[in-house]
Amino acid sequence: MNNYKRYLVTSALPYANGPVHIGHLAGVYVPADIYVRYLRLRGREVKFIGGSDEHGVPITIKARKEGVTPQDIVDKYHLIIKDSFERFGISFDIYSRTSSKIHHQTASDFFRKLYDDGIFIEKTTAQYYDEEAGQFLADRYIVGTCPQCGNENAYGDQCEKCGSTLSPTELINPHSAISGSKPVLRDTTHWYLPLDRYEPWLRRWILEEHREWKTNVYGQCKSWLDGGLQPRAVSRDLDWGVPVPVEGAERKVLYVWFDAPIGYLSNTIELLPDDWERWWKDEETKMVHFIGKDNIVFHCIMFPAMLKAHGGFILPDNVPANEFLNLENDKISTSRNWAVWLHEYLDEFPGKEDVLRYVLCANAPETKDNDFTWNDFQTRNNSELVAVFGNFVNRAVILTHKYFEGRVPPRNTLTPYDEATLNEIPLIKQSLENNIETYHFREALKDAMNLARLGNKYFADTEPWRLAATDRPRVATILNIALQICANCAIAFEPFLPFTTQKLRYILAKTADSWDAFGRTDILAEAHRLNEAQLLFDKIEDDEIEKQKAKLKAAATPPAMPAPAPQKNACTYDDFMKMDIRTATVLEAERVPKTDKLLRLKIDTGMDIRTVVSGIAEHYSPEDIVGRQICLLANLEPRKIKGIESQGMILMAQQADGIMRIVRPDEPLVNGATVC
Repeated sequence: MNNYKRYLVTSALPYANGPVHIGHLAGVYVPADIYVRYLRLRGREVKFIGGSDEHGVPITIKARKEGVTPQDIVDKYHLIIKDSFERFGISFDIYSRTSSKIHHQTASDFFRKLYDDGIFIEKTTAQYYDEEAGQFLADRYIVGTCPQCGNENAYGDQCEKCGSTLSPTELINPHSAISGSKPVLRDTTHWYLPLDRYEPWLRRWILEEHREWKTNVYGQCKSWLDGGLQPRAVSRDLDWGVPVPVEGAERKVLYVWFDAPIGYLSNTIELLPDDWERWWKDEETKMVHFIGKDNIVFHCIMFPAMLKAHGGFILPDNVPANEFLNLENDKISTSRNWAVWLHEYLDEFPGKEDVLRYVLCANAPETKDNDFTWNDFQTRNNSELVAVFGNFVNRAVILTHKYFEGRVPPRNTLTPYDEATLNEIPLIKQSLENNIETYHFREALKDAMNLARLGNKYFADTEPWRLAATDRPRVATILNIALQICANCAIAFEPFLPFTTQKLRYILAKTADSWDAFGRTDILAEAHRLNEAQLLFDKIEDDEIEKQKAKLKAAATPPAMPAPAPQKNACTYDDFMKMDIRTATVLEAERVPKTDKLLRLKIDTGMDIRTVVSGIAEHYSPEDIVGRQICLLANLEPRKIKGIESQGMILMAQQADGIMRIVRPDEPLVNGATVC
């Protein structure tokens, strides 16, 4: 490990407008807890910081719908989330909230420091204002007709029918979702963090100094930086949030993207009021952020820029973000109730916290999106936890009670196979350490399970029950080795399965060992008395799984799929033949600066290499599209888009819910093949 004196580990603040589900756990909280528990076993000084994110428009919308205050909403879900984490064994040193007084003060002071230092850019822009309600409207409080598909209930930021990203001024006949009146444009002043000013530093700090970051993190940061950073508003017109501490800024609050990461700082101050600076300002502290991929930009670009602008703070050493976890081959959706909620799981599977921890780690979406299914949950429990780990420990303890009155027998002469088995333990330890320290938790869990597999194989190969009547000294040696493997399992599995290892230590009549004991083959002394055997895991039957699948299907609301767009007016065959559609390959792709939707593509048409500007950035990242074969309308009259001459149009298919996909051949063709 690196020579850091202490470790500050944070996990993304869950949004307090609903409970926690398995996607949150697999993406953020299980890996973070594994890492923290490992550090503690190593004897490292570590603080694990968590809390609820309690500001922002979605909370005000939910409160308005339910006829309660935003504080009522966050109070309700903060308690549900905090209780769920505690029951599940997520071992925070503090789990606080961004509606606390200490957070408001910390975030306010942070803003004021940047404001007084002249960091912010002050801009006045025209935004929609509800004269009846007497307030500026957030984008989600503006409803109108979508200019793309004609949906009359599109929001000011997005049409949920066709999926188009919108700005409020693009809506046709906009009206306020609060009063129903037609809003008017009115000037309002806000403060912006000039991210472009920090772009050269960010490029050096990330792209040159942190090449060890995970590929998905590094790639997303590079894509954003290559697209060019722009100033970003840190304030907005809203009543719910941290008030902007500037005279004349009434009814303005800090934007939630700015105030939420300061929650890590405020929660540390709440935990350690007299010692927090050692954790945030000492270069001998290693800071690690555990997040999901939707938060990469905020934690790798925006928050570091904030800390850099403020001055005096350390920066994150690593941000090991995971991808997304799907559920039964479908994207988890809280709006459709397509989710497995943690608090419900804990009620319905009492005593099986570690089964879920195991399955979520084994299926962790570390490099790509992965899938959770109830059938796999059952299989991993029955075939791995019960049949391998649990079975091995149970046999070792039962045989010890049967043949040696529950006392650890002496180790006699070792065979070469005994020595080879014992020599495997430190090798497994070394691999497990390396995988945890490089944030490969799925592989680290395999290492721990390999230790249990080692014990199972040793039993299968030596068959001590067959030797009991003829060679008691040999049986003693076999059981001694098996019990030493059990004791090592109690250490190896501790970061992953804390409830199980607590039970295992009770069976072994053993207090918790430090990580340094892992790898030793004399952890249990000769004649040490064991407690009675008990099962570490129970089989999960088919009816329990079918019940969960039926519950999921019954609770889920199917996505509202609008009817396909109506057929366009008829065209002639001659009209169609005017179009020259050809196969082509994308050679390069990059974001068009100062836009959210546009990609600039370099395309090989088989006839030439040309540039095409395409509005597909919401559906494909640059790294996703490079190398793909496409279909191109090659003879479309060139036109300039954002100052770039675009020579053609990519063919895309858009379904009624707005999802767009590239139209391409079902097998590779030469570039320039005509579509007819």
